[in-house]
Amino acid sequence: MAFDIKNPETNALARKVAMAPKKIGLTEAVHAPLAHELEREQGKSPLVDLGVQFCRDLRAGGNPAKGQPADKTFRDSLYGETRWSLAPQR
Repeated sequence: MAFDIKNPETNALARKVAMAPKKIGLTEAVHAPLAHELEREQGKSPLVDLGVQFCRDLRAGGNPAKGQPADKTFRDSLYGETRWSLAPQR
């Protein structure tokens, strides 16, 4: 089964690869990189799995015994003085 590469630049690249020192056919010159790309994509973990693994690694590297509480005082300290607070002023 023949195929036609309509993009002239892509056609030229495929023919250049086919004529390279390996002297492979045009079909193999197109097939090999496509197969490689498909294998690479299928080997990737889904983004959710990567996020879950990141969280597990982060937790494994932490030490909860040394941690500070993430209470209101701590969260407020992240933003500095807040003038828009609804808490009563003393």
